[in-house]
Amino acid sequence: MSTDTIKRFDRIVSILIQLQSKRIIKAQELADRFNVSLRTIYRDVRTLEASGVPIISETGVGYSIMEGYRLPPVMFTREEASSFVAAEKLMQKYVDKSLGNYHESAMLKIKSVLRGREKDWISALDSQITVNSTQKLFNQNLPNALEILFESIAESKQFFLKYHSMQSEYPSERFVEPVGLYHEKNNWYLYGYCHYREDYRQFRTDRMLDIKRTYIPFTKTHGSIENYLNKTNTIEKTKVVIRVDKSVVRYINNSKEAHGFVSKKTLDKQVEMTFMTTNVKDWFSRWYITFADYAEVIEPESLKLYIKNILKKAIERL
Repeated sequence: MSTDTIKRFDRIVSILIQLQSKRIIKAQELADRFNVSLRTIYRDVRTLEASGVPIISETGVGYSIMEGYRLPPVMFTREEASSFVAAEKLMQKYVDKSLGNYHESAMLKIKSVLRGREKDWISALDSQITVNSTQKLFNQNLPNALEILFESIAESKQFFLKYHSMQSEYPSERFVEPVGLYHEKNNWYLYGYCHYREDYRQFRTDRMLDIKRTYIPFTKTHGSIENYLNKTNTIEKTKVVIRVDKSVVRYINNSKEAHGFVSKKTLDKQVEMTFMTTNVKDWFSRWYITFADYAEVIEPESLKLYIKNILKKAIERL
C-alpha cells in the first residue's frame, strides 16, 4: 500500500469523525482542516457514501449524517486517552462548578468505551497529575455562570448581569447580549453588547455578582469573537524600551507578555526589552516598580515621570 493511499485512508476516517462531531460541516472547512482541495474533499465524501454512510449534502449549507444513523464506537489511542487526564484536571480548576460537573459526567461516558489497557493507562496517570490555581476565576456564589453564558450565546438570548467593575464604587445591573468568551492573562472574560452602556464591553467573570437567564432575544447580529478581539488590537499603543539586569529577567518572563512584550536584545550585563503597551501611566509603570531597582527606562520620558510620581506618593505615606 502506497504512502498516498494510507494518507487518503486516514483522511477519510478523519472526515467521518468530523461528520460525527458536528451537525453540519462545510466542504471548505474540511478542505482547510486537511489542507487539500475542495475536489479532493468531494471525492472522499463520495467514497464514504459508496461505503454505506448516509451523508446528506445541501448546496451552500454543507454535509451532515442522516439523523438516526449509528456508527460504531470511536476507538482512542493511548496518547489520546492521556489527553483526557490533562483536560479533566484543567476543567476542575478553570471552569465553574456546574460546567465542571457536566465535564466529569461526559468524561465518565468517554472512559466507559475505552479498552482495558487505556483505562489502566489513565488510572496510572490520574493520581499523579494535579493543577493548582490560586486565581479566583468565578464568584463562588455563581456556580453555574459559564453554563448560563454558554446557553445564552448558543440560543441568542440576553442575560441579566449584576457587575462590579474596578472603575465603579458600586455594582451596576444590566442586560447583555454575549458575543463570546475568552481566557486571557489568567482570567475568563465575556465580550458582549451591554444595553446599559449601549456599546460593546468586556466583563471579567470573577467580578460578576449575579447572573440570570432571560427569554429576551438579541436585538443585534453579532460577528465572531475573533473579529472583535482583533479590533481591540488596533487600539493606540505606546512604545516602551527598558533595560533589565540579566539576574532578574527570568523572574519577569512570565508576566512580560501581559504588558505588550515585543522583542528583546541581549547586551553586556542587561537585556533590552521592547514593549507596545496600551496603559503606560498606571498599568506598565506599576508593574515596572516591582523590579525597578534592577532596571532602567530608555524611553519614553513620560514613563519616568509616572514612576517618580508613584514613588513620591508612596514615600510620603511611609
